[in-house]
Amino acid sequence: MPRPRSGRLTAVADLHVRHPENRALAEALRPERPDDWLLVAGDIGEYHEDVARTLRLLADRFRTVVWAPGNHELWTPGDDPDTSRGEERYRRLVTLCRELGVHTPEDPYPVWESGDGPVAVAPLFVLYDYTWRPAGARDRDHALEIAREAGIMGTDEALLHPDPHPGRDAWCAERVAYTERRLAELPDDLPTVLVNHFPLIREPVRILRYPEFALWCGTDATADWARRFRARAVVYGHLHIPRLIHADGVPHIEVSLGYPREWGPRPRPPRLPVEVPLAPVATVTPDTGRPDRRARTARE
Repeated sequence: MPRPRSGRLTAVADLHVRHPENRALAEALRPERPDDWLLVAGDIGEYHEDVARTLRLLADRFRTVVWAPGNHELWTPGDDPDTSRGEERYRRLVTLCRELGVHTPEDPYPVWESGDGPVAVAPLFVLYDYTWRPAGARDRDHALEIAREAGIMGTDEALLHPDPHPGRDAWCAERVAYTERRLAELPDDLPTVLVNHFPLIREPVRILRYPEFALWCGTDATADWARRFRARAVVYGHLHIPRLIHADGVPHIEVSLGYPREWGPRPRPPRLPVEVPLAPVATVTPDTGRPDRRARTARE
């Protein structure tokens, strides 16, 4: 008999609370049930004070809060009293989360007791490495040149400092290796929910209005992680295109709020947080070694 669940596994991303309309929605976030968990897939905001205030509010309301950093939390705006950069800024955010009891990518993965068994909820900090290049790009520099000529340039290039790493792609490579080791240490029979700010597979960026922006959206290094690490769901944000797709039988759900100019014109107001759909346990299998790039999509 499946064990009854007393709470829900819910998620949100890209709250961008500097915008007053978004801040009001963030302050209205509440659990539907006392035991609800909340997965926060990055981009609460750019300023340390905003991130701290919002996480404190959420940690006071939800049974468990799990946080994965977005690129905006790693920015160093010129007028932020917190002038930390790169790795130091990330570590300061981890310290903040630990003080609040919020789980981070540096902590043991908490286990969610689903109706049909335990699931390790793994917040990830994996950046991008410019491998999601536009057609015809020979290498990273050529891809960046193509993007620049198209008038597309990620703000990360000015505000997300990779210190002490030589570049964001080098930082990404380090995080990929670290995260793979941690995920591989999980028991072989324990399914996962993977929570990352950036999508783990390239399918979600194929509908971008400006395809050059995919350079700042992920890495080929994570393409098989959902299969390899027995994911029952992948939660992500960043693109501001809330939707659900399935790849290899695994639901990949974007739970972004986005900017008011994006969600304001939609026919329905945002409904947050989003309940995370879990693939049936029977469909969760270890890596077969045969990549399957097929995906089907369904609008939320």
